[in-house]
This record gives sequence, structure tokens and C-alpha cells, in this order.
Amino acid sequence: MAGQLYICATPIGNLEDITLRVLRTLKEVDLIAAEDTRNTIKLLNHFDIRTPMTSYHEYNKVDKARYLVEQMEAGVSVALVTDAGTPAISDPGEELVRQCYEAGIPLTSLPGPAACVTALTISGLPTRRFCFEAFLPADKKERREILEELKNETRTIIVYEAPHHLLKTLEELYGALGNRRISICKELTKTYEQVFQMTLSEAVSRFQAEVPRGEQVLVIEGKSRQELKEEGFKAWEAMTLSEHMNHYLRQGIDKKEAMRMVAKDRGISKRDVYQGLL
Repeated sequence: MAGQLYICATPIGNLEDITLRVLRTLKEVDLIAAEDTRNTIKLLNHFDIRTPMTSYHEYNKVDKARYLVEQMEAGVSVALVTDAGTPAISDPGEELVRQCYEAGIPLTSLPGPAACVTALTISGLPTRRFCFEAFLPADKKERREILEELKNETRTIIVYEAPHHLLKTLEELYGALGNRRISICKELTKTYEQVFQMTLSEAVSRFQAEVPRGEQVLVIEGKSRQELKEEGFKAWEAMTLSEHMNHYLRQGIDKKEAMRMVAKDRGISKRDVYQGLL
């Protein structure tokens, strides 16, 4: 196990969800890099794991990643864990992974719980295509831009939110997206797991009258392609070719297909689109 990074998914609630492979790895590595050692020690104590820990979090991620890479270059094996779920997904572990690749450090991911996928599978909403936004940005300008981008998102949308911000976020989503269907998932994998299926307007009304508790995962219906078609999406008439292309690229559509769709919208050839973009 010398000189390697192991990205270890840990339970998001129910401790029985940890895998045998993760348990073995946490016991065998030389060092565990944990988002919050006070939280992770509870997990380690439960499974009688005595491996040394070091803190690795949002506020030390760059410098600490350099230190961990140096340790791995010297032959130390490191397991990365977050407070709950899979590290590096909307998580400072992303920086450590990047530095490992730059330094040529081998790494592997040990799959396991992830709140976004768990919520999606029990949401009752389409699961084939989805986009994950994690927590919406705190910066007001950036937040408005993200919400504007999501207006015409056809994939199912997944958003994380803390209880004290839930009502405000629901109001913003309702204002930006209209009255879409939403599944609000809380206490996932725990004894009091709940999923509330409703519309965004109903969700706003509910949490105006009820104080939410616990971290929430919001799974929101995407805009239907039929709805986009019925609207005619005439907004492109005020767009440049580049803006029109970006509208489709932001939806995850590949460049070739996006050019075909732009050409169809504008009644021109793909060659004209290509030349115009040049």
C-alpha cells in the first residue's frame, strides 16, 4: 500500500453502509486524512480502528495536500475521508486528487455512499440524466447566474441545502424555475429518513409554517423538452451565435450536436454556424 492515496467513502448516516474494503483499507494505511478528526474518530472507534489521523479540510487544503503528497512520495499510504459520503465530490478532496496527479502519485477510489445518488434514486423523478449543483453559491451575483442557467435545464437537478437556508433557497428556486416537482430528502439512511414529494410552491408553503431540521437534498424536476419546444425558445433571436451555442453546451450537449441544434433553430446550415463562430 506504500505511497498511494485511497479515496474512501464513509456512511452518510447508517454505519452499516460502510464497505468491507473501506474498513480493511482504513486499518491498513499509514495515515487517514479526515475533514474533521472529531467526527471521524467516532467512526474509527466504532470499528476499533487505531490508524493515526491528520486534518484535511477546506481551509488548509492546498498546503496540507502538498504535505500529504510529500508523505506519499516518501512511501506513506494515505486514506482520504470526508465527514460523510464520498470525498472529492463538492469537497476539498478535489485539490488533493489534483496534486496527486501532478506528482504522479497512484490513487484509487473505494466506492460507497453518496447523498446525491441516494436521494436521486428515491426521489421518484427521472434518473437517466441529472445535474449536480451541490450547495448553490453564497455570492449573490454568481447565485443569480446559476439560477438563470438552470431555468432551461432539462435534466433532473440535485441541490444540497442546510436547514437554516432551506426556505430562502426554495423561494429562489420557485421564482427562477416556476412550479416544478421537487422531492426533499432528509435524514438519508437514518432511522427517521423522509422524502417529501410536492411542487415548489407547496414546498415554500410547508417550510413557511414548519422549521426544517437536518441537512436536506433537493431533487428538482428538469424542464421538459416538450415545454421548451412549445415555448419555441425564441430567446435565441436576441443571442449571438456564441451565446446560442453556450446555451446548449451548458446542458451537457456535445459540440457537434449543439451546432446542429443552433443551425436548426436559426434555419441556417451547420457550415454557416461554424463560420460564424470562427
